[in-house]
Amino acid sequence: MKTLEKVFIIQPVLDDNWRTLHNEAKALIESAGGAYCGSCYQHIKQVNPSTFIGSGKLNEIAELLDGLEDVTVLFNGELTPSQTLNISAALNDRKVIDRTTLILDIFALNAVTSEGKVQVELAQLKYIYPRLKGKGAALSRLGGGIGSRGPGETQLETDRRHIRYRIKYLEKRLEELSTRRTLFSDRRSKRGVNVIALVGYTNTGKSSLMNVLTGAGVLEKNELFATLDPTARKLEIDGVEYLLIDTVGFIQKLPHDIVEAFKSTLESAVNCDLALFVADASDNFTMQLETTCSTLASLGFNKPYLKVLNKCDKLESTEHLPSDCICISAKNRQGIEELKKSISCSFADRYTPIELFFTYDKLKEYSSIENFFNERSRSYTESGVEISGTIDNRYISSVAKYIRR
Repeated sequence: MKTLEKVFIIQPVLDDNWRTLHNEAKALIESAGGAYCGSCYQHIKQVNPSTFIGSGKLNEIAELLDGLEDVTVLFNGELTPSQTLNISAALNDRKVIDRTTLILDIFALNAVTSEGKVQVELAQLKYIYPRLKGKGAALSRLGGGIGSRGPGETQLETDRRHIRYRIKYLEKRLEELSTRRTLFSDRRSKRGVNVIALVGYTNTGKSSLMNVLTGAGVLEKNELFATLDPTARKLEIDGVEYLLIDTVGFIQKLPHDIVEAFKSTLESAVNCDLALFVADASDNFTMQLETTCSTLASLGFNKPYLKVLNKCDKLESTEHLPSDCICISAKNRQGIEELKKSISCSFADRYTPIELFFTYDKLKEYSSIENFFNERSRSYTESGVEISGTIDNRYISSVAKYIRR
């Protein structure tokens, strides 16, 4: 049986949000395949440029860890290369990683598609590149495990020039993939397909909601960043078809390089017609929604959205929840119908109920408009075919001569 890598957390206390960050760190360790083995906390008024938390605290931690073998130290913040080296030296040359390294490692572990792997490698290399100087000794101590998956395994043999070339190559690959994604997006727009994006904090049940709404069969796992690659499935509500896209989840202080690398993937959320901001009603949903909004705002998001609070089955009452949120439980399908009605209402102004009539010799012309017409029923008469449904207002002029008066 494989022994889990033990991880000890150094938690800097810089503001009132440190408890949430600490709990997230424990969940991140589990998602990376490690085992949490303890924490220490340090209130910080001023960051020490050499060791972040000061040599005195590091001496205490070194004594605390004395005698414990094969324990990785996670600093739950972002360290400079020199700080990483100095902390490692003060802790008797233990392996030290920071929060960004841990998140990048989880992304490397969970990337499945070729695009996902390209995005993760690009983010890792951009993070590694400025940290190459003087880092050889630290890298030689990694020896595999958390923080060393992906490109990290070959850093000792990779020089700056090679990494620069590799970054340029990966950026070009992502640009090509982004161009292809744009073509698909333009094609959907021409066909009048409305796109709904599932966005929000990681591990709030977006994939579960996707499965309930569409039967997509997306992986459901109680881990942070369990699914990275976007999934698109057809969703039909009251005869109207939508394209529902599940995107990568967010987290507090998500590394900038990750956001940049996954920008092409997140374009599906930025360019959607409606976004569903999903948060966990049983957790700090206010923070989760704020994180989602701020992350998307940095990408230029300005589309309409609905706030959805999932996992309401864990609450005794939902009366205290904000009235502008839709309360659901993807697990037991609570509130799903209300969510569908809200989605329909969001698009109500864009669609018009309509009845069309085609004589039999003109019926073949229906094929040219059926892509943007949502058919509900049809009946055959002696003189032709009556078809009823809804149509996007942008295309009414295209069917004007067939409208039943």
